Amino acid sequence: MRPVPAGHLSWRTYLQAPLTPVLLSSAPAGLSPWGSLLESFAGAVGDVPALLALAVEAGRTWPRPGEGRTAVLWELLASVAATDVAAARVLEPHLDAVAILAQAGQAFPAVHPRPDGAAEAAWGVFAAEAPNARLEARSGSTGIVLNGIKPWCSLAGRLDCAVITAHTDDGGRAAFAVSLRHPGVACEEPEWIARGLREIPSGSVRFDQVPATPVGDTGWYHSRPGFAWGGMGVAACWLGGAVGVARDFRAGLLAGADNGREPDQLALAALGEVDRTIAAALQYLAGTAARIDDGTLGADGSQSTWSEAQRVRGTAAAAVERVLHLVGSHRGPGPLAFDEPYAKRMADLALYVRQHHGARDDAQLGRLALKGDCPW
Repeated sequence: MRPVPAGHLSWRTYLQAPLTPVLLSSAPAGLSPWGSLLESFAGAVGDVPALLALAVEAGRTWPRPGEGRTAVLWELLASVAATDVAAARVLEPHLDAVAILAQAGQAFPAVHPRPDGAAEAAWGVFAAEAPNARLEARSGSTGIVLNGIKPWCSLAGRLDCAVITAHTDDGGRAAFAVSLRHPGVACEEPEWIARGLREIPSGSVRFDQVPATPVGDTGWYHSRPGFAWGGMGVAACWLGGAVGVARDFRAGLLAGADNGREPDQLALAALGEVDRTIAAALQYLAGTAARIDDGTLGADGSQSTWSEAQRVRGTAAAAVERVLHLVGSHRGPGPLAFDEPYAKRMADLALYVRQHHGARDDAQLGRLALKGDCPW
């Protein structure tokens, strides 16, 4: 199926384009049980309430990592990101929260549902730290309460609940399920300067005596294999976004050829490099998903799940950066100035991939490799 040419598309034309899935190891028909929902995500681009409702729906039926269909989950995430990066940025945290609660063996939802009586809630996962913000969990006569500030809480004002990490009495950190509708929760409305992910601003949230339900013990959140699995799910979203950019590039070249402007050798070389860069990263992701599901990842003790997560994330981030550079330099300023879906995708993806910390994450991986935690 040839993609709709991406030159100067209107949003209406863009949203009517058929959704082409991103596949790791499945046959094209492998995602058909979720095809209708994938199309719904494409139709809800830019509508955050609609995207959150779709995320809740996806949380009911989409696979969870480590349960035998990890590759399918990552294909679904990548497919949404290939259509719209911000849509995947809405979807992924809710699915991650569903998985975290399942890994902890707790019912979903773990805290009261929305005040409007809906049976299920839209969830986020807030685990970031900052030097000037600290959230503490303290035990009291009525249970655990949260006090303090949590930074980088995306869409907190639109969500119902969150899995959130906080500092505990014993000096560690633990995860808690909390209602964001409690009167003690105050969500900052940040001035979002970035051009990327404009519908998903991330601000700080202040908690004042907010009741919380423990999710696992102290240290469980970061030590469980699912922490690494979730980080790799984010990498699947990054790669899906890169696939969307690559499809824009290919569609632009096809549109030019249809108008008598055949691509030159430099354009073809760039497209070829984009192709092999994405293919290699997707194949690595597929292999890792298979090892998660068959239980071989980390089983022999010589290679940890977290070191593999760092390899996957670093490989995906490098692929994204290269694709952004190749496509951006060859398409030039015109599409960035006048093609809204393409310009949005480029800005969204460039910001989203900055969740990878570049050389600092590589340094952490190097430290693990020095200790022998490596496959070579």
